Amino acid sequence: MTLIDISKVQPGNPLEVVERMATTHQWSCERACEDEVTIVVQGEWGDYQVSFTWMHDMEALHLACSFELKVPERNKAEVQHLVPMINAQMWVGHFDLWPTDGLVMFRHTLLLSGGVEASDRQCEVLLSAALDACEQYYSAFQLAAWAGVGAHEALAAVMFETAGEA
Repeated sequence: MTLIDISKVQPGNPLEVVERMATTHQWSCERACEDEVTIVVQGEWGDYQVSFTWMHDMEALHLACSFELKVPERNKAEVQHLVPMINAQMWVGHFDLWPTDGLVMFRHTLLLSGGVEASDRQCEVLLSAALDACEQYYSAFQLAAWAGVGAHEALAAVMFETAGEA
C-alpha cells in the first residue's frame, strides 16, 4: 500500500457509534439521512434534542444540542447579551440563540482528521459536554427570558456554587 492509497482509506461512519450509544441508553434515535442522527435525551430541566452530523469533507462529527426557549419580546436583548457571556465561560463548544425558532443550541465538534475513527468514549464525552453545559446554563436562560433578570445577574445565579445540603 502506498502513501496515496493510505490517504484514500475512509474511516467508518462515526454515526454508527452514536446509534449504538443511543440504543444502549434506550434513547429515542432517528437516522435522518446517511450523515445525520438525532436523539432525544431527557435532562433534569427538560428534553434535549441532539443532532450528530458527520461532515466527510472536514472529517468532523458535529453535535448540536438544543432546547426550547420562547423569549418574550421585552427580554430578547438580555437573552442575546447572555449568550456571549456564557460562551466566555466555556472551555469547549459554544451556545447559539435561534430566536426565530425559539431555540437555544449548544454546538461542538469532534475532529477526526487523518482517518481517525470515533470511539465510544469520545462520543460519550462529546454528548456529556453538551448535556452538562445545557443543564448548567438552562436556568440562566430561563431567568433572563421569563423572570426579567439581567444577563449579568442570571449568569451569576447559575455560577453560584453551594456546599453541603440544607
